[in-house]
Amino acid sequence: MKKNLSVLLFWVVASGFAQIPAGYYNTATGTGFALKTQLWNIIRISTDRGYAGLYTTYVTSDKDFYYENNGTMLDVYTENPTGPECEFTYGVGQDDGTLGNNECERYNREHLIPQSVFNAETPMYSDAHFVLPADKHVNGVRGDLPFGKVGSANWTGTNGTKRGTNLNSGYSAGYSGIVFEPIDEFKGDIARCLLYFATRYENIVAGYSYEMFNGTSTSVFAQPFLNILLTWNALDPVSPREIARNNAIGTNARQKNRNPFIDNNSYVTSIWGAPLGVSSFELLEATQIFPNPTSTNAVTISSSIPLENIQLISINGQIIREIKKPVIQENSYVLDQLTSGFYFVKMISADASVVKKIIVK
Repeated sequence: MKKNLSVLLFWVVASGFAQIPAGYYNTATGTGFALKTQLWNIIRISTDRGYAGLYTTYVTSDKDFYYENNGTMLDVYTENPTGPECEFTYGVGQDDGTLGNNECERYNREHLIPQSVFNAETPMYSDAHFVLPADKHVNGVRGDLPFGKVGSANWTGTNGTKRGTNLNSGYSAGYSGIVFEPIDEFKGDIARCLLYFATRYENIVAGYSYEMFNGTSTSVFAQPFLNILLTWNALDPVSPREIARNNAIGTNARQKNRNPFIDNNSYVTSIWGAPLGVSSFELLEATQIFPNPTSTNAVTISSSIPLENIQLISINGQIIREIKKPVIQENSYVLDQLTSGFYFVKMISADASVVKKIIVK
């Protein structure tokens, strides 16, 4: 997945790790659904800035400094990481009740869990962790549809977002209805937003009726959708954009609580387990190394599975550094003190390995 990452972004990410309040997750010590309840007790302490306040939050949480890097609105439904796209500037094109019959006419606020599910009640209605800025037309095309893997599309957006019949096989087996599918770049982002909802509203979610839900306060999601979300979370690891967004929402000036699955993605598998039908190699292949190229003599490795070994290899095939049992910090590994050059990084898990190249300027 291509991202335009700069030296500035690296420092944003590095400082972002430090923005988790000291001791914030100290009581998150359990496993399984007990851990989920512990996280609920932590993140339920938040501030509701109101529905109108979302637009104020978005100005710091959802600007594009990662792709075009021009400060326009970052919309997961229309963002094209590798080509031209629809763009909005905050304050221009905000939904006023007109237009929206086509992409690029208006933008509004998208509830990833439809507001009809919780009767537009607060604080869910204005929770920025799962209410995202979005193109009005695409938001309307999605409607209240569940998320899934489209097998046969009946609508495709300009960036490849789709609506259509769920591919009732592989990791998305078990559901044959109509679903909405974001592009690969944002599948993990959306999955972590929904897992946040399941945790933040654990005390009331069992009473909600929705195709993705199973009527419990524990697993929350019906098995087909749970496996889809776990797979998306694994194959699209936490990105710098998500870290910065989490920090922006989590400040005292905004909502004050955080998405724990961005801060420590291992919470996902600790609570719900690993996705079915995804190989260790696929999980490793999805690992992100950023920034790349780097001008800071350091890179961050974000992996959804634990690494047993990290090797830094020269262009001539010589192992110049090896880190056995690397220590994970805030869901990532840091490889620092790098000298200028072209390198290969070999990442080894318990039963798979993958090699990726990096450039140190």
